[in-house]
Amino acid sequence: MQKLGHRTLSKLAAFGRSGQILFQSVVAKPAPVMMFPLLIKQIYFVGVLSLIIIVVSGLFIGMVLGLQGYTILADYGSEEAVGQMVALSLVRELAPVVTALLFAGRAGSALTAEIGLMKATEQLASLEMIGVDPLRRIIAPRLYAGFICMPLLTMIFAVVGVWGAALVAVDWLGIYSGSYWVNMQQSVDFMSDVVNGLIKAVVFGFVVTWIAVYQGYDCVPTSEGISQATTRTVVYSSLAVLGLDFILTALMFGDL
Repeated sequence: MQKLGHRTLSKLAAFGRSGQILFQSVVAKPAPVMMFPLLIKQIYFVGVLSLIIIVVSGLFIGMVLGLQGYTILADYGSEEAVGQMVALSLVRELAPVVTALLFAGRAGSALTAEIGLMKATEQLASLEMIGVDPLRRIIAPRLYAGFICMPLLTMIFAVVGVWGAALVAVDWLGIYSGSYWVNMQQSVDFMSDVVNGLIKAVVFGFVVTWIAVYQGYDCVPTSEGISQATTRTVVYSSLAVLGLDFILTALMFGDL
């Protein structure tokens, strides 16, 4: 019982520290002149370098959706609706969720390892010694970069997925292209589907980046500590994304 209480209190304390780091990073953000080059560098690091895995994953997931959707709908004589099924599945759910999971595995783990290595090599302490706030210089640009990149990566994933499904459904299985694209356009509503999907992406990007930078900043400054922090980033981010996805889906598309 004592161990359970100790673990609970330690988790609550860690959550409080992460909230403090988040608040200080957002409030004490760098001046615009210094922020812009740091932000561009981090956008390249967490966004551009994640493009390959996002594009390849989106392509194959779209192709699988097109194939499976056609197989299922053909039993009911509704194979022309495969475009509608693919678009709604990607825009509402798969694009934001899968992108967030891939983002956590690629960019989130890299952020944690990078910041953890800075702590282990006393770079963060050196910044404090020369009067530079590490939260302002290191953490804030990474938070904003993740916040910006996730919606963009999600849109790319959705577009590539729709195109991949079209390759299978139209070019391979022979569905009339006009039916594929018209059914898709008629079924997807910009506000209720596209905007809600992007809201999910923004929330996921913020949470994943927050977890990643906190785990790196708060890790034990050893090789083993950095490794454990990187693992926690991927695990906690994945669980947070899946849990938040249910909550946001219930609020957006349910009757709550």
